[in-house]
Amino acid sequence: MASFETLLAFAAAAALFAYMPGPALLYTAAQTISRGRKAGLLAALGIHIGCYAHVAAAAFGLSAIFAAVPTLYFALKLIGGAYLVFLGIQMIRTPAETGPILSLSQKTSRRAFVDSVLVEVLNPKVAVFFIAFLPQFVSPEAALPIWAQFLILGTVVNFFFTSADLVTVFFASEVTKRLGRSSKFQTLTRWAGGSVLAGLGLKLATDRG
Repeated sequence: MASFETLLAFAAAAALFAYMPGPALLYTAAQTISRGRKAGLLAALGIHIGCYAHVAAAAFGLSAIFAAVPTLYFALKLIGGAYLVFLGIQMIRTPAETGPILSLSQKTSRRAFVDSVLVEVLNPKVAVFFIAFLPQFVSPEAALPIWAQFLILGTVVNFFFTSADLVTVFFASEVTKRLGRSSKFQTLTRWAGGSVLAGLGLKLATDRG
């Protein structure tokens, strides 16, 4: 692996990227506010699992395809954006849960997890981030092969991002709990959460970066 000083710089940069407000934190906050803490936790877990697809792709050179074939990057960006818009509309149209806002059926919980895995996998910007960020901290002279270094560093980055998602989930759930659990409030949170997801989808699909 790289030197100790380089690894410290890597950890600091990874933490900075993870806790910087961005689409991933907005996504987990939207899931939590509109569906409750359990959905938020499952959304964070789904994002964490989905991210390993990008870690593996970076480790074995698959992410470089996006640089070689811009059309593929554009197509995946459109699909990922459209899926986020679909989730946002679905969230708005779903009737509020009966009972406490934090209670979710097993089916809804499983859906929050599956949706989040797909959202992460279908986001090509995550793949581009890994192939731009990780090579700076990989050492060709290290005993470990380069692909193994990519996997280790990518896993560390993923855990940093997940820790930020978990902080967001607990903060958002506490805010929701304090604001109330009335039917009108649940409707408001569904609209707020759905609008955030749809907005993130439109931004992903139309962003030129």
